[in-house]
Amino acid sequence: MKLSSQTAIITGASQGLGKAIAKEFLSQGSNVVLCARDAGCLEETRAELAPLGGRVLARACDVSSESQVADLIEFSLNELGRLDALVCNAGIYGPMGPTDEVDLQEWIRAIEINLFGTLIPCRAIIPHFKRIGRGKIVMVSGGGATNPLPNISSYAASKAALVRLMETLAEELREHHIDVNAIAPGALKTRLIDQVLTAGPEKTSPAFYAMNKKWAEDGGTPLELGASLCAYLASAESDGITGKLISAKWDPWARLHEYRKELAGSDIYCLRRIVPEDRGQNWSEA
Repeated sequence: MKLSSQTAIITGASQGLGKAIAKEFLSQGSNVVLCARDAGCLEETRAELAPLGGRVLARACDVSSESQVADLIEFSLNELGRLDALVCNAGIYGPMGPTDEVDLQEWIRAIEINLFGTLIPCRAIIPHFKRIGRGKIVMVSGGGATNPLPNISSYAASKAALVRLMETLAEELREHHIDVNAIAPGALKTRLIDQVLTAGPEKTSPAFYAMNKKWAEDGGTPLELGASLCAYLASAESDGITGKLISAKWDPWARLHEYRKELAGSDIYCLRRIVPEDRGQNWSEA
């Protein structure tokens, strides 16, 4: 098992992808601490997963609250003794509609949950990882980081910022043997798709609505694919792979350890600016 006797905190773990990640980690031998805002839903998930083996703990927590996250880390360390991995999965779409028309406070709240709700748990757990000389951080990003999403701008902006945060932390923490990566789990049939369908094409855009309708009908990308990628990135098998945004659906991630040398110091699986020369154009002499 990839994660035998390891321990991990998984945020946004009461349902959807977070729940699937917790299930995969347990199947790979890890103990897990489940974190979400809804204490009732969280306890239901904990009870459902408990028979799968390993220790399954749960703690209600708003990941955008520094004090609540500090309590989460303290609780986890007191109960489990150490932490080996953090999976930052908690996230929301935020308001849908033209950026100049949506509620500004809802827009800001999406940034707080998606970006600050990743930064704050990372800041809280990094000192522990530094003390033990190792650690794994996996952030859940998505298509919003690599493509414009008209009418869902807070989600797109926060996910793009999350990837640059990941790349920066990876460089800061490389010498401490703390690997930091992000995943794009694919189009998942979760409550986020339901939110798009409820909002309708007028608020989200006809093209994005049509894509979500198709994903809802055909099932989208299996949750288990992204969950397995998270387990791989939390395992020793992926040691030294850091600073990458990896697609669960499109990238050959199960064999990435075979390409450690090629990945090290390269901009493969990174967000970068494209210049004319990258597209065969030479404008400097025009």
